[in-house]
Amino acid sequence: MTQSTPARRRLDAALAHLATTFRGMTAHPDDSNCECHWGSAEELALLKTPNVELDPDLLRRTYWAGDWHFPAAMLRRILPQLATALVSGEVERLGSMDYAGRAFALGRWQQWPAEQSTTIREFLDAWWVVTLSDPDAEVPAYAVLAMLVEASGALDRWLGAWATATSPVANRRLAEAFGEWEYDLLRDDPPWRTWELTDDEEEVLRAELTAWLLQHAPARLRMVDTDPELLHRIRLLGINGPARWDDPHWPNRGY
Repeated sequence: MTQSTPARRRLDAALAHLATTFRGMTAHPDDSNCECHWGSAEELALLKTPNVELDPDLLRRTYWAGDWHFPAAMLRRILPQLATALVSGEVERLGSMDYAGRAFALGRWQQWPAEQSTTIREFLDAWWVVTLSDPDAEVPAYAVLAMLVEASGALDRWLGAWATATSPVANRRLAEAFGEWEYDLLRDDPPWRTWELTDDEEEVLRAELTAWLLQHAPARLRMVDTDPELLHRIRLLGINGPARWDDPHWPNRGY
């Protein structure tokens, strides 16, 4: 059983507020999608009916689709269920965190009325706090961060929260994340791909993440008894050109 903590209670309250705020929302009455590739007319009708629970497969196909004509209305319709599926790890197990992030991005939720946008921002913030503080968090921090960046179009907010979360759990999450990212970062590539950001924006994201890691990661990873080779790979991020791959700690694999 998941332990009740202040962070978990905050997240539970955020999920409950989402359910209240978006109760009764429906897809736009004129929205449509391809029956051959998306689903049936009967399923589309469910999205236009308020307060009807969607089965997991219909929910998945709805947030996977990036071609809704009215994506904001569609996001409002599925938000409470989608948020719950994100927190439980269901979306991550399906390998579709990026699709969920794209659904948020296409919905342009930051432009919605203040009550709605504030409710979403509180959910995202609360979920991130749980991810960084709860040893039983269902989704790895690196997967949550990529989704949050896609959903919000920004990285600094989430790194700022990680900088102030200095518990052993947050530090272990950092070690896990860098283990996931280091192959791409050492090749000067973004560690994840986005749907809505341009190549130039992804490059800015990579540079921002690299600078943050160089500043924060070494001391924090030493606190959790990290493999010394991982620390060397963080150090290599601060070296450019041939000196990086000529370094004696350059990983012996096809970078």
